[in-house]
Amino acid sequence: MIAPTAFCAAGAGEWQIETIRSILGPTLPAAGFLKITDGDAGKNEQSNLWTLRGTAGHARYVTRSETNQLLERQEALGRKGATCAALIPIRKSETWWTLAQDERRSIMEEKSRHFGIGMDYLPAVARKLYHSRDLGEPFDFLTWFEFSPDSASAFEELLGRLRATEEWQYVEREVEIRLTRTMIPQSTADR
Repeated sequence: MIAPTAFCAAGAGEWQIETIRSILGPTLPAAGFLKITDGDAGKNEQSNLWTLRGTAGHARYVTRSETNQLLERQEALGRKGATCAALIPIRKSETWWTLAQDERRSIMEEKSRHFGIGMDYLPAVARKLYHSRDLGEPFDFLTWFEFSPDSASAFEELLGRLRATEEWQYVEREVEIRLTRTMIPQSTADR
């Protein structure tokens, strides 16, 4: 199993938390900073207000062709000019999870165009998806986005388009955490 990544609300960290707001369902407690650690490091630190974990294992719901397109167009996380970020934890309904894999894929791609919408904003908005459901976490997915201040309006447009799709009818909890980089990371290749 791939080691999880931990997103820890703490008193210091690489990212300053600007806002935490509920889009749907309960929010998370206010915090000042977010630190991102590999594995379970930070999970049990008493100073963390909350910790969300997810694994960035193999991509689900995408075809080989789509995977190749992503690899060609998406730039790496940790780009020098990408000083803005958003962590968006999402939990979908049990109705979503009772659908077969091909039914979920149909809703995501044929009806909602999830992949196509995301591709429209590359390379300006880099993203990485973490799976949390199988870890027993309170969210099913943690989506991490990084972008430059000049791409902030494109990011807003991306969110608006995704939230207007049929797929979002299955979301029962969504929290939006906006962040600003406080320091240049040493290495984000494994994140």
